[in-house]
Amino acid sequence: MSMDKTFDAAAAEARIAAQWERTGAFAAGANARPGAPAFSVVIPPPNVTGSLHIGHALNNTLQDILVRWHRMRGHDVLWQPGQDHAGIATQMVVERKMAAEGKPPRKDWKREDFTAEIWKWKQESGGTIIGQLKRLGASLDWDRNAFTMSGAPGAPAGEEGNFHDAVIRVFVDLYDKGLIYRGKRLVNWDPHFETAISDLEVENREVPGHMWHFKYPLAGAETYEYVERDADGNVTLRETRDYIAIATTRPETMLGDGAVAVHPDDARYAPIIGKLVEIPVGPKEHRRLIPIITDEYPDPHFGSGAVKITGAHDFNDYGVAQRNGIPLYALMDGKARMRSDGLSYEESAMIAGQIARGEREAGDVSQINLVPEDLRGLDRYEARKAVIDQINAEGLAVWYLHKEIDKETGAEHLERRPLVDAKPIMQPFGDRSGVVIEPMLTDQWFVDTAKIVQPAIDAVREGRTRIIPEQHEKVYFHWLENIEPWTISRQLWWGHQIPVWYGPKLHDGADRTKLRFSDIVDAKGQQFCGPSWNEVSEAARQYYGPNVQIDETQHGHEGVLPGFPPSALPGAGGGGFGNDDTLRRVRIERDPDVLDTWFSSGLWPIGTLGWPEQTDELKRYFPTDTLITGFDIIFFWVARMMMMQLAVVDQVPFRNVYVHGLVRDEKGAKMSKSKGNVIDPLDLIDEYGADALRFTLASMAAQGRDPKLGPKHVEANRNFVTKIWNAVRFAEMNGVFPGAPTRPDPQHTVNRWIMGETARVRLALDEALEAYRFNDAALSLYGFVWGKLCDWYVELAKPLFDGDHAAETRATMAWVIEQAITMLHPVMPFVTEEIWALTGTRGKMLVHGDWPEYGAELIDEAADRQMNWVIGLIESVRSARAQMGVPAAARLDLIVTEADEAARAALAANGPLIERLARVNAPRDGAAGRGMIAVAAPGASFALPIGDVIDAGAESARLEKALGKADKDAQGLRARLSNPRFAQNAEPEVIEETRARLAELDEDIARIRAALQQLKAL
Repeated sequence: MSMDKTFDAAAAEARIAAQWERTGAFAAGANARPGAPAFSVVIPPPNVTGSLHIGHALNNTLQDILVRWHRMRGHDVLWQPGQDHAGIATQMVVERKMAAEGKPPRKDWKREDFTAEIWKWKQESGGTIIGQLKRLGASLDWDRNAFTMSGAPGAPAGEEGNFHDAVIRVFVDLYDKGLIYRGKRLVNWDPHFETAISDLEVENREVPGHMWHFKYPLAGAETYEYVERDADGNVTLRETRDYIAIATTRPETMLGDGAVAVHPDDARYAPIIGKLVEIPVGPKEHRRLIPIITDEYPDPHFGSGAVKITGAHDFNDYGVAQRNGIPLYALMDGKARMRSDGLSYEESAMIAGQIARGEREAGDVSQINLVPEDLRGLDRYEARKAVIDQINAEGLAVWYLHKEIDKETGAEHLERRPLVDAKPIMQPFGDRSGVVIEPMLTDQWFVDTAKIVQPAIDAVREGRTRIIPEQHEKVYFHWLENIEPWTISRQLWWGHQIPVWYGPKLHDGADRTKLRFSDIVDAKGQQFCGPSWNEVSEAARQYYGPNVQIDETQHGHEGVLPGFPPSALPGAGGGGFGNDDTLRRVRIERDPDVLDTWFSSGLWPIGTLGWPEQTDELKRYFPTDTLITGFDIIFFWVARMMMMQLAVVDQVPFRNVYVHGLVRDEKGAKMSKSKGNVIDPLDLIDEYGADALRFTLASMAAQGRDPKLGPKHVEANRNFVTKIWNAVRFAEMNGVFPGAPTRPDPQHTVNRWIMGETARVRLALDEALEAYRFNDAALSLYGFVWGKLCDWYVELAKPLFDGDHAAETRATMAWVIEQAITMLHPVMPFVTEEIWALTGTRGKMLVHGDWPEYGAELIDEAADRQMNWVIGLIESVRSARAQMGVPAAARLDLIVTEADEAARAALAANGPLIERLARVNAPRDGAAGRGMIAVAAPGASFALPIGDVIDAGAESARLEKALGKADKDAQGLRARLSNPRFAQNAEPEVIEETRARLAELDEDIARIRAALQQLKAL
C-alpha cells in the first residue's frame, strides 16, 4: 500500500490503537525474550471520576516512553493500569446525579442501597479516563485493570478482585500490632461533606478578608505599664493599660479560647505573664477568664504580638495548646454550625473557669459547650457577626479616630470606629465542595507513623530506592522526619468501611460465666477488629463468654442504646437480662467511617499484583522498577507507599521514583479554571494528533523544571510529524522500500556517515532514557531525524540515486528510516507504527519491534569528519548569503583562497553536492578581492563574489537597523540581570532563560558587526 499525501492522525490513531488492543500487544510479558529481566511500572491511579488533564498527559507519556522502550528491548514488561475509588469525589458526583434525577438525599437511603447506586454509576461512567488514556497511546495491560474497591461488599459482577481484602487485612494487621489507633486530633473538616479530608484535598486561596482587633480586659481591673520601643531602644509609646489587645480573622472562635499567648522575650507583656484576662464576649455574669502564657509561636513584630489560643479550631493554636496543657474546647458541629449539644453555657463556663484557675483538672472536656445559648445552632458566619456586634456594643473593640473632610465646607469630622483591617488572607477550601475548611477536633483513626517511618527513610538514604532528581529527596526526608500521625478515617459511605466493631467494655475482674449489668464500665468502649463479621463475632464470644448472644447492628439505629438491644436492659425481659440481672445478649456496632483513599492507594503496588495471595505476578514484578509521579504528591502518596509496603511486606515498592514538574501555561503561570488558561490535552490531540502532544511533553520534561506549554509548541511538533512523513514518502517515491530493510555495508562516504549518525543517536538515546532525561532523548531524536536525516541525508542522497551508488543508497536510506522510526516509536507511537506497516513486509507490529543494539562500530570517523566538513561549509555559505541579502536564485562563484590536503580531498569528493546545496559554481582557486566576502571552513578559506548581486548600501542600512535593535534588547536584558531584585525574586528558570537569550543576542550582534565590516570592505 502506498503512502497517502498526508498523515491522517485521527483515523490512524483509532485504527492502530484498536489493533494493539486486539492483538494483546500490551499484555504483561508480551515480546519478552526467554530469561529477560522484568520491568514493571504501576500507574498512579487516576480517580474513577477523572478525565484526562494535561498533568495526566505528561505523566503517562513519560511512563509510556519507558514501557515501550523496555518492551522493544525484549524485557518482561508489565505496566499495571487501574483507578482509585476516590471516596469523596465519587460520592459527590453520585449525590449530585441523584439530586438532578429527583432522588432522595443520601441520608434517606440505606447505606448498602446508596453504595449500589455508586457501583451502578461506576460501571456506566467510571471508565471515561481509560478511553482517554488509550487515545494518548498509553500501552498499559488493560486486561489487568485494577480498582481500589474491587471485591468490596456489594461489588457487582466484574468487580471481583481482592483489593478490598488486601486493604482490610493490612488495617487489621497494623491494628493488631498497635500501629493503628483511634483518638482525638485536629483535622481538616469539610462542613459540606461532613468528613475529615487530607491536606491534598485542601486548596488554599487568597481571598479578601478582615482582621478584627479586640481587647481582653485583665481580671479584677488590674493595670500595667505598656511600653513600646523602636529598634534603637527608644520609647515610642508609654501608657497604662487594663487589657491586652489581640487581632483575629475568625472572631467566632474566641468563644473557645483557652489562653492568650505572647513570646517569652516580648518585654511589653512581661508584667502580666500568668495573669488572667476576660474573653470579651458571652453573658457578662458568666464571662470566662483565661491565662496569659508564653510560647515561641507568637511573633512580637506582627500585630500586637499577642495571640489568642483556640486549640480546637486552629492548627498553630493546637500546637501551642498541646505544649502548654491548654484545654481544647470544640465550638462547632459537623456542618460548622455552633454547637447545641453538651452542657449549658452557664455550667460549661463555670467548669472552664475552674480549669483556668487551676481548681480542677481539665480531663475530658468534650461535653463542655462554651457557645452562649443565643448563639447555639447558628452558622459560623452568622455567629461571627453576632460576636462582633456584641463586642462592639460593649466597647471592647480596639477603637481609632476616623477623620473625614466635608467636601463642601472643608470642615473636619472625627468619628470613633472599631479597628478592622481589610486585607487579603489565605483561606482553605475543600477542593471538591468549594466550602471553607474548618479545623475540627474529632475522633478519628490514625496510623502511628512514627513507628513505621524509619525504614522508609533508610531505604532512600541507603539507595534501595532512588528519587530522581535528587533535589526532591529533601522534601521526602523533611516530611518523614517531621511526620505527624496519619488520619485515615473519613466520614463517608463510599470506601472501605473500618473493620472495627464496638461493644460494652467489661471491668477486668468480670466473671465471663455469669456477666451482670454492673460488670459494664463503658457501653461502647470495647473494640473488636477483624477482616469480617465471622472473626469479629468469634472474638466477641471469646470476650463475653459462652452465655452471651452476640448480635450486630448498623450505625445509627434510633432508640437503641449502643451496645445493648432493648431486650438487654434490666427489667426489659425477653432474655437480655434474667431476674438476677445476668447479661445474656449484647449487640455490637460497626464503625460507620471509611478509610482514607490514600490508605488504600498506599497499597497500590502489592494490591494490584494480587497480594495477600502469593501470585506469580507478585513474585515476578515486585518490587516494581520505576514510579513516575508529580512533585506535589511525594509525601501524600510516595512516602506513604514506602511506609506501607515496608511495614506490610518488608520490601520497597519501587527502585526508582522519577518526579516530574507541573505543566504550566506558556507564560509560566499555573493553569486554573479561574484564570481561563487550562489546556485540555484532548483538544490538542484532536487538533494536532497524539504524537505531536507526546513529543512536545517529552521534549519539555527537563529534570527539575516545570514545562511551559502552549498550542504553538504542539503545532511545531505536528510539523515534525509532517516532516517525517514527507521524508518517508520521498523515499517511497524513489523506490527505497522493495521489502524489509536489512543493515547494509555501504561504501560511499555519505552513506557511511549517516549510518554513523544513526549509531550516535542510538547511544545518546539509550543513555538519556537510562538517566530519565526525557527532554534530552526527545531533542536527540529531533536533531537526528529532522536535522541529519530529513534535511541533510535526503538532500545529499538525491544525486546518488542515479549514479554508481544508487543501490546502496536506497538500501541505506531504507535501513536508516527503519531505525529512525524504531527509535522514535516510544515517543511517537502512532505515526511510526503506520510508517512501519507501509514500508516493508513485517512479521510483527513495531510495538514489538527489535530495539537496536549497534553502537560505535558503525561510526566511520573519516566519513564523519569529511561530511561534517562539507555540511559546515554549506551552512557557512548559506549563512553568509542570508546575512548579506544575496538573492536565493543567485549562483555564486566559490573561490578557494586557501585549502589543506584534507579540505581539497573533501571538495573533490563532494563538489557536486556542495555546488547543488550551497548554490555555488564549481570551486576554483583564486585570491580574495573587492566585492567579495570571506567564508571559512576547517583547513580552508573561501571568497564569495557578491558585489554585483546585492545593493551594499541597502544591506548595510538593513544590518545597522538590526544591530540597533539587538543592542537595545541586549542592554535591557543586562539591566534586568544586574538588578538585585530580579536575581532575588525571579524563578531560577526565568533567570536562566534570560541569560540564554542575552547570549543569543550577543552572538547575533557579533555576526551582524562582522557582516557590516565585510560590507564596508566591498
